[in-house]
Amino acid sequence: MLLERFTVPPAEQVRVSAAALHRTTAAIFEKLGVPAEDAALAADVLVTADLRGVESHGVSNMLRVYVQQYRDGTLNPRPQWRLLREAPATATLDGDGGLGIILGPKAMRLAMAKARQVGVGVVTMVNSGHLGAIGYHAMLAAQEEMIGVCMSATRPSVVPTFAAEPRFGTNPLAIAAPARHEAPVLFDAATSAIAGNKVRLAARVGSLLLPGWVADKAGRPIMTESPPLERGQYFHLPLGSTRELGSHKGYGLALMVEILSALLAGALPGMLEPGYKHYFAAYDIAAFTDVERFKDTMDAMLRTLRTTPPAPGQTRVLYPGPWPNTKKKRGGAPTAFPCTVK
Repeated sequence: MLLERFTVPPAEQVRVSAAALHRTTAAIFEKLGVPAEDAALAADVLVTADLRGVESHGVSNMLRVYVQQYRDGTLNPRPQWRLLREAPATATLDGDGGLGIILGPKAMRLAMAKARQVGVGVVTMVNSGHLGAIGYHAMLAAQEEMIGVCMSATRPSVVPTFAAEPRFGTNPLAIAAPARHEAPVLFDAATSAIAGNKVRLAARVGSLLLPGWVADKAGRPIMTESPPLERGQYFHLPLGSTRELGSHKGYGLALMVEILSALLAGALPGMLEPGYKHYFAAYDIAAFTDVERFKDTMDAMLRTLRTTPPAPGQTRVLYPGPWPNTKKKRGGAPTAFPCTVK
């Protein structure tokens, strides 16, 4: 869930049902020339992000961006993707300028099909748009009793440790794994101190940025609370913010995402050729161990985490997840949530 500072002020909240939001969002994509099936898929990715509380990647924050990109010709509404290279366990795809939230699930399903045949499937993709909340794509594998991994090398906005100019994108990484009775694990995080979309979201809801989230134009970390700056007036910091707090770790993770998403696909890194490059992997658990044993062990580990005694002042220990469908099994997923048209 988002930090409280990113939530829409109560006075501006309008409750919208997930079903109605999905229909409207899909209709907007169709008006832009996107085929109906792809439009429904794009709507599902965006609405699912909202249902998970990841509003930075949901309808209100991202749909307007995609609409503008279709209108100005940045995105191709009817891409004809093609294979650049393929082997039994791997493939590299050219996305033909299509939107990543539509092509991503298809690439992950190709990785899953390969994993069913040989145990592991890895697919890289170049020449496509923004991938959205990449946990969606990783979870497709977890829902089929696989472990899913997704990464995305994005446009440069993050300064490496000690640097005065950006060289990496926020380069998110997601890993999802199934359990039996416990909610599945879904780790989905940028390798920067804060996801890029959250700065825009903070500006929309009138919230301050916390210390260590961004740097000034000279690369100096801003270590006080500050109003969101205009695009182009700040750089993102790596996860960890400063060398003393571990920014070299976020920097290193961003570098690894760049290697696996861009260089492994035969593409140039974002610092040399801006654009989105993506990585999808599926591990068929049955090729490594007994699936039922795996899920039972996951339950034991996750239950142990959940029941770990909390530190003073805290109520409970959490683990990364869950997924909206699992909430429904545990007493009902929210059918309406706050959004704003601000």
